[in-house]
Amino acid sequence: MSQNSIQQLQIFLDIATEAVMTAGVVLQNNWNKLEEIEEKGKPGDLVTEADKQAEKAIIQVLNRHVPEHSILAEESGKLGAIESEYLWAIDPLDGTTNYAHGYPVSAVSVGLMIDGVPQVGAVYNPFRNELFRAAKGLGASCNRRPIQVSQTQELSKSLLVTGFAYDRRETTDNNYAEFCYLTHLTQGVRRSGSASLDLTDVACGRLDGYWERGLSPWDITAGIVIVEEAGGKVTAYDGSEIQLNSGRILATNGHIHQSLSQALLETPSLASWQAN
Repeated sequence: MSQNSIQQLQIFLDIATEAVMTAGVVLQNNWNKLEEIEEKGKPGDLVTEADKQAEKAIIQVLNRHVPEHSILAEESGKLGAIESEYLWAIDPLDGTTNYAHGYPVSAVSVGLMIDGVPQVGAVYNPFRNELFRAAKGLGASCNRRPIQVSQTQELSKSLLVTGFAYDRRETTDNNYAEFCYLTHLTQGVRRSGSASLDLTDVACGRLDGYWERGLSPWDITAGIVIVEEAGGKVTAYDGSEIQLNSGRILATNGHIHQSLSQALLETPSLASWQAN
């Protein structure tokens, strides 16, 4: 990568940082003060005034610095230039259900794709005051200190995290079987309710692996960069290149990647578990 490209990515990373920190203030100011909570269509898929205000704050930051870029926002959809090679994927409040219930596990996530590839990511957890940042070739950090993935070598000794999609009540492709199966194969499976924080927890070595379905690009773009720059691996379930629009992700420390991928592919159906 040229020095010019590195400098450009650093500028974009600083913009992403400003965006997540600005939105983080909005989330803190609205904490436990919500007057209206809405469902967006699927049961449990919530949106609050905090989501909307935080997204507006992020968009204002991006429009001020890079008005020629495109934006993909959770609440507002696609905004800005149609043909730009630069697409910012933003989740103003990742963990809305947690936030709405006063459960302090939520974050702001801002990632930048260049020609469809995640290149820059910033995730801010205002409740733990943790700022995760990364850009391709520049490493990953938490509160400006370098981070790296864990060194756990075996699936049986790993601690994993996952989540469940909003349509889990309507589809059999709901991750329940994988959750049960991998709980038996590992030291445990956690569920935080925030995809971006699941990815940053893998990046800084608190967790060894993460998988989930039913996701959108704004959930994972920033986190993908942070995991990879921390030395981890991110793919589709089968180990192939991740497709951001597939809704599925497998992210690990790299050491357990193949065994976790294999376990996901071999997971027996819940019906067969009950039969046995």
